[in-house]
Amino acid sequence: MLLEEKIFHTIKKYELIKYGDTIVVGVSGGPDSMTLLNALFSLKENLGINLVVAHINHMIREEADEETEYVKNYCNMHEIDIYIKKTDVLKLAQEEKKSTELVGRNIRYDFFEEVAQKAGANKIATAHTANDNAETVLMNLMRGSGPSGLKGIEKIRDGKFIRPLIECTRKEIEEYCQEKELHPKYDRTNQENIYTRNKVRNILIPCIEKEFNPNIVETLNRLSDIMTQEEDFFHKIVENEYKNLRIIGDNFNKNDILNGQDVGYKNKIILDLKKFQLLENVIKPRIILYTINELLGTTQGIEKIHIEDIIRLCENNIGNKYLIPQKNIKIYVKKGKIFFMGKT
Repeated sequence: MLLEEKIFHTIKKYELIKYGDTIVVGVSGGPDSMTLLNALFSLKENLGINLVVAHINHMIREEADEETEYVKNYCNMHEIDIYIKKTDVLKLAQEEKKSTELVGRNIRYDFFEEVAQKAGANKIATAHTANDNAETVLMNLMRGSGPSGLKGIEKIRDGKFIRPLIECTRKEIEEYCQEKELHPKYDRTNQENIYTRNKVRNILIPCIEKEFNPNIVETLNRLSDIMTQEEDFFHKIVENEYKNLRIIGDNFNKNDILNGQDVGYKNKIILDLKKFQLLENVIKPRIILYTINELLGTTQGIEKIHIEDIIRLCENNIGNKYLIPQKNIKIYVKKGKIFFMGKT
């Protein structure tokens, strides 16, 4: 199968794009993003889409300005609107005392959202590949991630962020770039084994391919697909159980509040303790995470030990004792109810 056919098949299989979509394509100028842009441009008429490009100049390498010009020239030649942002990521990372990887990622996605708003786009396409997904699964596995981490990179996230290259290997992309004479720009820092991902990409996966499994990228992507299917199934179960557990309306009153200590916790979700205790153990942690996400919009900062402590608190059914797994949430059990109190 030709690469563009493969990308088209991926788009249709996962319903990444609908006719009439306007798509922001994140383009660095490297092989992956240039393949993404060129393929989407070639498929533009068949898909019935509009394209705009978002390019970030991180000002980290000497070649950055040359890459910006390269992407700009491609867009001008193909009459594609392009939005360019230039940001000193190293300086910003030092000021915020964060890693350049994290700061760079945050800047990119904030800019993609900004461009989408300006251009009236409803989708944002990034050039994540099958190799990127395999690396992510392996990294999450080494960190001790649960099933959700083994899903790897989602094909589509929040109904907006799409990964049309997610089933394409790096080798296929390199061959496509040569065939189409794209002459992409190569980021030499990808060969520097400073960051964990580079070590996994340049050292660990080649070692596994040579010594254990020459098809490790395909194997990890197959694992990712299996875990995605299983997690989607569990998510439906958790949604239904959550609706059954949640107490709403007049069942909550000020007398339930723990010794008046809940000032500042404006959002509340209350679950039925007895029903929660009847759940299978495999579902309980998922219910807790689902509830916290419903309350705060994130589960960041909630770790395995916190989940275990919350389950233990429910099992002991001790009143007037509470847990604060992170600064924006308080959880306690009282009068047969589990209280999740969130700060806005």
